[in-house]
Amino acid sequence: MEQAWHAVIEMAEKPGARELSLIANTMRQHVIRMLLSAKSGHSAGPLGMADIFAAMYFSVLNHDPKKPDWDARDRLILSNGHICPILYAALAEAGYFPREELLTLRKLGSRLQGHQHPGELPGIENAGGPLGQGLGISCGIASALRLDNNPARIYCLCSDGEHGEGATWEAAMFAAKYKLSNLIAIMDRNFIQIDGTTEGVMPLEPLAEKYRAFGWSTLEVDGHDIPAFLLAIEKAKANKAGPTMIIAKTTPGKGVSFMEGKYEWHGKAPNEEEAKSALAQLEAARKKLEG
Repeated sequence: MEQAWHAVIEMAEKPGARELSLIANTMRQHVIRMLLSAKSGHSAGPLGMADIFAAMYFSVLNHDPKKPDWDARDRLILSNGHICPILYAALAEAGYFPREELLTLRKLGSRLQGHQHPGELPGIENAGGPLGQGLGISCGIASALRLDNNPARIYCLCSDGEHGEGATWEAAMFAAKYKLSNLIAIMDRNFIQIDGTTEGVMPLEPLAEKYRAFGWSTLEVDGHDIPAFLLAIEKAKANKAGPTMIIAKTTPGKGVSFMEGKYEWHGKAPNEEEAKSALAQLEAARKKLEG
């Protein structure tokens, strides 16, 4: 069955919403197995962002796994690097490196560390250790590409919790001032962080209004509704006036009932019994998708 899923990715035409949902399910299962093998890591965020990563790597991004340093490629900057298991799963499914390597997550000497870093693993554009830096990095790359007349786009995936850091808002002002229309940011609005809810730790709302006040085009979307997300991407690409922020509302731990919506799973890996239950739920969801 895995060969059949991979065949979808290599089709000349982009996969539809059902196929993308199947790919997302595959990646969620990868995440559970990776975290179980590592016995550490983050569960909630990677599972919640699986639909968006499936859409990005198999429908949105202009990229070539066989030429990871292709100059005209779109760049995906992952700011909240702790959710990198889903990035690794997407890269492996897209063909950047063998799937078997996923189980080396967080192992000594592995290319798949707990926060992504560039240089060893193809497809990694930025170091994701310190939070709140991705939007600034994205602004710098977007500005450089514009100076080079390079048509590539920058997609910055960031978290809602990072918006408690001032550097994020400094970058937001920079992007608006220089009208970086080649920059599209996607916020994982899952309302949790490591020690509680975002609104309990540091209230962020009204986020959409704040970004509009900062000079950004702002869209809000259900992060699990793949057609709606792809439509938002098209609207963002059509915006030539400046940067766009897509606020994607997601469910942390999506697809695993005992993880969904619980901040306690932000930085926790499943044990063997929990992983078995999670994989059973995800496999049941796959069969339902397959009809």
